[in-house]
Amino acid sequence: MINEIKNDAQTRMGKSIDSLKSQLSKIRTGRAHPSLLSNISVSYYGADTPLNQVGNISTEDSRTLTVTVFDRSMIQAVEKAIMASDLGLNPNSAGTVIRIPLPPLTEERRKDLIKVVRGEVEGGRVAIRNIRRDANSDLKALEKEKEISEDELHKAEDDIQKLTDAAIKDADAILADKEKELMEI
Repeated sequence: MINEIKNDAQTRMGKSIDSLKSQLSKIRTGRAHPSLLSNISVSYYGADTPLNQVGNISTEDSRTLTVTVFDRSMIQAVEKAIMASDLGLNPNSAGTVIRIPLPPLTEERRKDLIKVVRGEVEGGRVAIRNIRRDANSDLKALEKEKEISEDELHKAEDDIQKLTDAAIKDADAILADKEKELMEI
């Protein structure tokens, strides 16, 4: 019973860290990365379709993304979808290839992005602490029902705290990496 609670907490904390990584990958740095366009949908024959299903997204160099559209008739729709996104990008098309140059980030914008990143990481820490709280309350319920002893409860709570500390340390490492990445010129 205790192991099930610990395993569940560990799994959920791992998912929180993965979610945090995916959220932070969407925050634009000075470098071009295909994941920047992952949230863009294009109207493809009346259905909203993710951009990566309409064309191939790749990086040409450190500041340029390219989208090779599979269907020539979709080029204008793809350009329109990229311009309509809140990323502030201006695509240029040449045949079936759309080039998207990324403008350099200003110092002020970098600092704003760091604030956003810190907020996201804090949200991840809160989620991890909530998982710890849930696991500890499950353990206390077991102890109250006399299914585990008080010593087992304290040992299990210590183990849950170790899992929590490790997950928060991972979140802090992710924050440090992202801040370093944002401040690179």
